[in-house]
Amino acid sequence: MNTLIKQGLSLLVVAAGLISATTAQAASDPDLAGMNVVLVHGAFADGSSWNKVIPLLEAKGLHVTSVQNPLTSLGDDVSATTRAIDRQNGPVVLVGHSWAGSVITQAGNNDKVKALVYVAAFAPDSEQSANDIQKELPAPSWAGELHKDAAGFLTLSDKAMVEDFAPDVSHAQALLLAATQGPWYSGCLAEKIGHAAWHDKPSWYVVSMKDRIVPTDFQMKLAKQIGATAVNVDASHVPMLSKPQEVAAAIISAAREVK
Repeated sequence: MNTLIKQGLSLLVVAAGLISATTAQAASDPDLAGMNVVLVHGAFADGSSWNKVIPLLEAKGLHVTSVQNPLTSLGDDVSATTRAIDRQNGPVVLVGHSWAGSVITQAGNNDKVKALVYVAAFAPDSEQSANDIQKELPAPSWAGELHKDAAGFLTLSDKAMVEDFAPDVSHAQALLLAATQGPWYSGCLAEKIGHAAWHDKPSWYVVSMKDRIVPTDFQMKLAKQIGATAVNVDASHVPMLSKPQEVAAAIISAAREVK
């Protein structure tokens, strides 16, 4: 009897796997074949911040790469992103979160890049820095929770990560983000873009409607300035973690539009 039960369970596992594979195949979109998505994380983060979005994109047949930025300078982050773009076989949708909006604005000049997707992100113009576009904004409420070390690298406190950066994920996940955050070199804020790629490439902008890091009104202003297709998401500064389906849908829409 035990043997029969084990055999039955094994058959169920195999069947479930086949159903899952069939479902995934059915969900893939043949119109997106050959398209690549390069995801670029922002400050206080790493490539794993896209973990909930990646499988949703891959289920549609998109080839996905998540960049690991050093966060040491705009030039270094652009170089890391450019290397990822150059590895792709075919057209690229380039996606940037937060600080990485500056990164994709520069790296997006690569000929392989066909569309830009900004996610609660900076979107400087040519010859502008992140500091330049924020100079009229008031100091954020969490400024006192931002700590700079002797080398000039910035980190967020656990309190700011839980209450401001990622308030709409679980407490445990927010603490995990705090523990694994990538220190960000403060000098990045002053580095200027050469030529802003959004002048030449179609752009999308995912606006986080409950963002305490990059103000929502500011995001809307940037989306309008760059002529982006705006997608409003009821989320904090990390919509890719709290609303991954909606972020993925915006990326898929961009990929389909430029295919």
